[in-house]
Amino acid sequence: MAEAHETDDRSRFEAVYRKTYEQLLGYAVRRCSSPEDAADVVAETYVVAWRRVDELPHGDAGRLWLYGVARRILANHRRGERRRATRHAELVAEAEHLYAASSPRSAPDKVGEAMDMLTDDDRELLALAVWEELDPGEIAEVLGCSRNAARIRLHRARKRFTRALEETRPSARFESRPLIEKESQ
Repeated sequence: MAEAHETDDRSRFEAVYRKTYEQLLGYAVRRCSSPEDAADVVAETYVVAWRRVDELPHGDAGRLWLYGVARRILANHRRGERRRATRHAELVAEAEHLYAASSPRSAPDKVGEAMDMLTDDDRELLALAVWEELDPGEIAEVLGCSRNAARIRLHRARKRFTRALEETRPSARFESRPLIEKESQ
């Protein structure tokens, strides 16, 4: 008996899904900022419909019921977007306040210029070593390579940084020993 009821529920749900999917997707697409968000809203709407299939009205009332569910899910989605945007703005402001002075991107200085001359890989290695204060073993774990490979890459990146820094200040030799020789065991 329970099996027959479950089969009936499944068949009814599948029929409602086929009949209403395009309409609900259009409803969500017109109200969301991206197609991915719309797809998430529609998927969540049908999850609710499946969980509450016993409450799902028959006929056209079922379609309207799904619109109501989608409307509430959209409202939750928008509240979540606003919370994320607010929190993102707070985190950006906090990061700018805390790290603006230590970031080479905060002003057009010689260190920033030299960093810009490096490859992304070299910049990342130096950032991990200097800004994040990771030792070669930790860097190796982050990069997914051996400790020895990380040490060699870091040594080479430091040499390229020194050359780049000298290119930004050709008339004066910049002594960058703390950065270059800060290699932990």
